[in-house]
Amino acid sequence: MREHTTTNRVLLALLGLVLLGGGLLVLAGGADIYRRLRLTPPAGWPLTTPHNVLIPRADQIRWTVQDWWWLSAIAVLTLLMLLALWWLLSQPRRRHSHRLSVGHAPRGTVTVNDHALRDALTTDLDTLPDVRRARARFLGPPTRPRARIGLVLNPGSTPGHVLEDLRDAADRARPSAGWDRLPTDVRLGVARHGPHRAE
Repeated sequence: MREHTTTNRVLLALLGLVLLGGGLLVLAGGADIYRRLRLTPPAGWPLTTPHNVLIPRADQIRWTVQDWWWLSAIAVLTLLMLLALWWLLSQPRRRHSHRLSVGHAPRGTVTVNDHALRDALTTDLDTLPDVRRARARFLGPPTRPRARIGLVLNPGSTPGHVLEDLRDAADRARPSAGWDRLPTDVRLGVARHGPHRAE
C-alpha cells in the first residue's frame, strides 16, 4: 500500500509540474506577458505572442504528409493509454470504512468501525487449527451486515472440521456484536506444498 502511495504521489507530482509548466507557457504567450514585461524569451521559445501557435503551419503540412508519422503518433498514444490503464488497474482497491451497529445502549445505538470488527474476527480465525491465513470483510448495510471470509488451509487439513470451527467462531462473534444473525460467505483455499528435497 505504501509503495503504491509513494509511486502515485511522485507520478502525480511530475504530471502536475508538466501540466503547470505547459499552462504557464500558454498563458504567458496568450496574455502577451513577454511584451508587457519587456522580457526576451530564449531563441526558438514557442508561444511568445498571442498569434503564435505551438506547431507552425509549415511544420504541420510537412509532418502530416509523412506516412510513418501517423503510425508513430497512433502507436505512442496507444502506449500511453495502455500505461494509464495498467496504472489504474494496479491500484489497490480501498474500501472506505463505515460504522456497524453492534448493540443498543440506554442513550442510543452503539456503532463500531468495521475495520475493528474485521481485525478482531480475522485474529480469531487465524488461531483456528489447520488455518494458515484468514481474511474477513463486512459488507452490506450497517444494521444487517454480512461477512465474507477467506481461509487458506494447511495441506492435508479437513475442510469439514475447519468449517465447524469457523461456525463456532461466528457464533461467538455474532452475540458479542449484538446481531441476531450474520450471513457468511466462505471461500476456502489450500496452501501449496513446499518443495521437497530428495537426498
